[in-house]
Amino acid sequence: MQTAPRPDNSLGTEASDANRFRGSDAAGLGSSFKDAFDALSRQIEFVIRGKRRAIHLALVCMFAEGHLLVEDVPGVGKTSLAKAIARSVGGTWSRIQFTPDLLPSDVTGVSVWNRSRGDFEFRPGGIFANVVLADEINRASPKTQSALLEAMEERQVTVDAHTYLLPRPFMVIATQNPIELEGTYPLPEAQLDRFLMRVPMGYPGREAEAAILDAQGRPQANVDDLRPVVSAAEVAAAVDSVNSVHVAPEVRDYILDLVAASRRHPDLVLGASPRGSLSLQRASRALAASFGRAFVIPDDVKRVFAAVLEHRVLLSPDAALRGTSTAEIVRAILGSVPVPGAAGASQG
Repeated sequence: MQTAPRPDNSLGTEASDANRFRGSDAAGLGSSFKDAFDALSRQIEFVIRGKRRAIHLALVCMFAEGHLLVEDVPGVGKTSLAKAIARSVGGTWSRIQFTPDLLPSDVTGVSVWNRSRGDFEFRPGGIFANVVLADEINRASPKTQSALLEAMEERQVTVDAHTYLLPRPFMVIATQNPIELEGTYPLPEAQLDRFLMRVPMGYPGREAEAAILDAQGRPQANVDDLRPVVSAAEVAAAVDSVNSVHVAPEVRDYILDLVAASRRHPDLVLGASPRGSLSLQRASRALAASFGRAFVIPDDVKRVFAAVLEHRVLLSPDAALRGTSTAEIVRAILGSVPVPGAAGASQG
């Protein structure tokens, strides 16, 4: 089988003066993190062609211990990406197909009467797995969607006054189609805010789509044939190591300035919350670690800013009537806030 190309800096190039942000406590991550990240990237690229940026961001989200919302039109590989990540990580994974008749107990679990024991026993729902694929999440009712809130934020489930901890690592990868609105229920802001990132897939490039066509009917690797390349324990250890990535005071202030700009933008009625600030820092740390760096540079923040912030802000009615998009607002914010060390930093 032909080897997929090794992951590259598909999210841009590094600043030439990056070492100014190193800090005295940035001792290094070692090779284990990048080895695990690259192994996952290579395997997923076997089956998801021409989507290196989306794959990279999705894995950054996982190693930042966040949840991922994959949103785009039908047929571009949303479910395939989620399944590829789930199957490539050792441990347990489950798929929940969200439908209008799905009940909250189908997600979290239910207590049933055990006649032999003479008491109730808890039968876990689909949420009890290391990686959970919530397919077409916006097709379920708001009541069922809300069953995910506690699990996503606190990594636990409470049923009949009993609390059950979820396994670690734990990640929800949800997909939704933003075009087809009939029979769907938009995700509330409180739930959108619990997703660390929202990543669009987009259409493949011409060469990538030609490769997809050429592969049709040939014995190629597909998502269902994938085997784990890293264990759940390795992922959990890598997640812990991300917290040691150094964030210099200038970079921290840059994150605060970006978030503050979203809160005072005239075209937004809702800016990013403190959870957004924490998410931006966590994602920046994981991205830096994916490049083998033990410290964050401003370019790391810029590269993940849109994926972390776009789904957390809310347009004003006037901006929506003008046809302004949140993507345009986020780009404007990114361009308006001064970048630390901008004289020598890359803008890519």
